[in-house]
Amino acid sequence: MKILITTDLYTISTNGVVTSVRNLWDELRSKGHDVRILTLSGGKDSYKDGAVYYIKSISIGMIYPDMRMPISYRNSLIDELIEWNPDVIHSQCEFFTFQFAQRIAKLTGAPLVHTYHTLYEQYATYIFPSKRIGKRMVRQLSRVRLKRVNRIIAPTSKVEDTLREYGLDNAIQVVPSGIALEQHHYRISEQERKQKRQALGIPEDHQVLLNLGRLGIEKNLEELLNYFATALLHNPKLTFLIVGDGPDKMHLEELAIALGIDNNVIFTGMVEPSQVQEYYQLADIFVSASTSETQGLTYIEAAANGLPLLCRQDECLRDVIKDGINGYEYQSMEEFLNKLDNIIENSEWRASAGKQSEKIAESFDKGHFVDTMEAIYETVTERHLADAI
Repeated sequence: MKILITTDLYTISTNGVVTSVRNLWDELRSKGHDVRILTLSGGKDSYKDGAVYYIKSISIGMIYPDMRMPISYRNSLIDELIEWNPDVIHSQCEFFTFQFAQRIAKLTGAPLVHTYHTLYEQYATYIFPSKRIGKRMVRQLSRVRLKRVNRIIAPTSKVEDTLREYGLDNAIQVVPSGIALEQHHYRISEQERKQKRQALGIPEDHQVLLNLGRLGIEKNLEELLNYFATALLHNPKLTFLIVGDGPDKMHLEELAIALGIDNNVIFTGMVEPSQVQEYYQLADIFVSASTSETQGLTYIEAAANGLPLLCRQDECLRDVIKDGINGYEYQSMEEFLNKLDNIIENSEWRASAGKQSEKIAESFDKGHFVDTMEAIYETVTERHLADAI
């Protein structure tokens, strides 16, 4: 089968969309499919690198970090993809490359599948000063963009419910984005763990809370810092390890100083994707206060690395956290602090929860994800051909 994947995001190093696309690409090719990717270049030149087509673009990072837009929608590489004549097109972003996907689908007669990765309502403040206006614009854009898509893929039922609220009546199928678990099966030795923690300045007798991901206001890390400051009042042997970078990093560093907890908070900045499993394994508990996730791949990665999870209650965690089994969800500071105490004080439960997390993570392996997508491609292609007759 000839499959075209279109995505605005492909070259940046850490992003849920990029991770999903790369896993889909790898697994589909391993199954013998002819797969090509259409994305935006990092500059004002278009070029092809193997089966990846890069369309010239300019940065619009003033609107949102890493965002780019094409300089033109007319390009010889697009003509080449039209001539290639894909059997199915799978779009991964609603903005710029989506327009390429629509055009190619129209001219080739290929069905268009689209994964709705991001709940943009949570990000509207980057563009619109009013959250209410931003929310209305997101709803309208989603309805207009997706109304002619043959099949919408929602990573979780949370996303499906949101799209139904927007008024979309397309066929929607919930398919959790798979992750490559191989690197998360690797375990550093206890000696390595001790040395790496020392190198970061983590005291040997401290319990380590970890958050890993993009540092943006939508991730709600300010809440975690405030809760952590309160936790330190009755348990000073805690360290909060924050791994990642983003536009909110400086504010969070300043907040840690203002709260008087900067000696117990470590900001590592961005780390190599190939090394993230080592940082998960330096920690004792994974924590998150975000409600902006559609699926939250870092939750699954943390689970795959054998960590118990303590996260703000959110529908996307339905199949990731089993309450009291591999972690807890919280809705208030009181709940957060009580659950944190439960986890810290019970080493046997922590060990058991870590094992349960590993088992739960296995169900999100990229192999199962791609098997499901392959079946969807075959179904939409058959139906599209039948409708055309």
